[in-house]
Amino acid sequence: MPAERVSTIEVLPDLVISQIAAGEVVERPSSAVKELLENSLDAGASSVDVMLEGGGVRSLRVEDDGRGIEAGELALALTRHATSKIHSLEDLEQVASLGFRGEALASIASVAHVEILSRTAGAAHAWSIRASAGSVEAVQPAARVSGTTISVTDLYFNTPARRKFLKSELTEFAHCEEAFKRIALARCGVSFGLQHNGKRVQTLPRASLRERIAAILEARASLSLVEVQEASGPISLSGYLSLPAQSATRGEQYLYVNGRFVRDRVVQHAVRAAYQDVLHHQHQPSYVLYLELDPARVDVNVHPSKTEVRFRDGQAIHQFVFHALQRVLARPHSATIAAGPSAAQLDAPLPSRGLPYAGLRRSLGENLALQLGECQAAYAVETLPAGAAVVAAAAAPASVLETRIEVEAAPADAPAPLGFAIGQLLGIYILAQNQHGLIVVDMHAAHERIVYERLKAAQQAGGVSAQPLLIPISFNASSAEVAGVHEHQAALHALGFELAPLSESSVAVRAVPALLRDADAVALARAALADLMEIGSTQALTAKQNELLATMACHGAVRAHRPMNIAEMNALLREMERIERADQCNHGRPTWFAVTLEELDRMFMRGR
Repeated sequence: MPAERVSTIEVLPDLVISQIAAGEVVERPSSAVKELLENSLDAGASSVDVMLEGGGVRSLRVEDDGRGIEAGELALALTRHATSKIHSLEDLEQVASLGFRGEALASIASVAHVEILSRTAGAAHAWSIRASAGSVEAVQPAARVSGTTISVTDLYFNTPARRKFLKSELTEFAHCEEAFKRIALARCGVSFGLQHNGKRVQTLPRASLRERIAAILEARASLSLVEVQEASGPISLSGYLSLPAQSATRGEQYLYVNGRFVRDRVVQHAVRAAYQDVLHHQHQPSYVLYLELDPARVDVNVHPSKTEVRFRDGQAIHQFVFHALQRVLARPHSATIAAGPSAAQLDAPLPSRGLPYAGLRRSLGENLALQLGECQAAYAVETLPAGAAVVAAAAAPASVLETRIEVEAAPADAPAPLGFAIGQLLGIYILAQNQHGLIVVDMHAAHERIVYERLKAAQQAGGVSAQPLLIPISFNASSAEVAGVHEHQAALHALGFELAPLSESSVAVRAVPALLRDADAVALARAALADLMEIGSTQALTAKQNELLATMACHGAVRAHRPMNIAEMNALLREMERIERADQCNHGRPTWFAVTLEELDRMFMRGR
């Protein structure tokens, strides 16, 4: 049996140390692109070009017009932990630059062939230096205008195991392009260019943030973004985020803290929470957000990649972001009504409020004339002049009146962004007109949001009030439902229900939430009970309270094919204008669409 090797503590060679560090800093070509772009921005560059070959594995080059590096500092720039960006522990605790660790160039040079060509302003000529696998050559004179060019070739040539883990050329380029986008979104005042295998991929001139977003994100996403401008003391949040109806299964999400792209769970959770009851199912929002705060209040020295941060007061940041985005999403986005799409947007296959305009045009073009005539005949449509008051009208027959639509008077000069009703389409949609064109409202989705917001307000005010039933209604129940009634009595009372087991297989409904007194009492009670039984504990119930209220609102909202008179339709429109988040129902579906008069003219070829 061979003798066991005695382990001894030894200092690793510098090359091994450098390659260990390179494994953390330069995970793949995109990591090198990110580090070099950050160096260019820290050097004050106003123009940066990136040229890649073979997905960045064969070669990558970054050219900028920044301050450049002095000849005497070129060799030092390739030394580990050598940097011009921090000089003390105090500097580290309030880092303002993108780079600061002094590891990037040394790490890249340990696993690739690197050449730096640089010239400072006022220097007679440029200087160059080459390094490979930790070996650094002497500085040589060279030709270049002011700025710096860093060329990296044959990445991981001396670490074949690492190179085997790289993906295909296209995959590696996709990662490089994403790193490029993240940096380009961080500095809109800098022009950027990207080439791959000699082909120009991106040309980004200096631009406004909105223009830069439109150039980088998918056109579909950029058209649906709303602006964020919120501040609280020394903390501010700016940028753009997508409307809930424009969300997708994979949102494009960019978060910057003091100008640095990061992934942070605290902020990500706050964003998800802000979208909680307006986002459709498993969709994700798109956003480009810039969080600014005192650098001393955030630690950026968490990981060598510098994409993670740690806030000194994470809870305060979470609450600020959550409430800021909630306020933005709660606003009625009436500008969408007023402005309408541009001619270019109408001609392109792009969505308006979640669905293609082309599809809406076909639907309206084929059905509008016939169905509107039928609706007018069926529901005795009358014309309301712009600004007319909403007056009480005869209620619909009791057999079809599932849920009460409150009708109340409105001032004659009250603003009406959603216009005034002109009819009902197939008992599903409300058709209204305003000065800009046609408004189509999904009456169930809109009423669902209204009921939901009322329920939330009532709950926050101390609980949902109950409406006792004149005659209790009983229903057949499973043993689990009967047990659930016993277990969740307190929670049911808080939601406005009074349920009582009659036997081992039946339950009586004696009271329902007053706001939903005209809904199907049995269906409403069973839905609430089912949610309570699934949620379980009191703590979980508190966390899931809005989901419970959303279920109740869905069951309490007016159903399709329920006839509505003009007064009721206008009352629904006015209520939509008053409440928050009226653009989407509780499940994130849009509640209305606008079709401008310009588009209708185009549809019917008027003026041609």
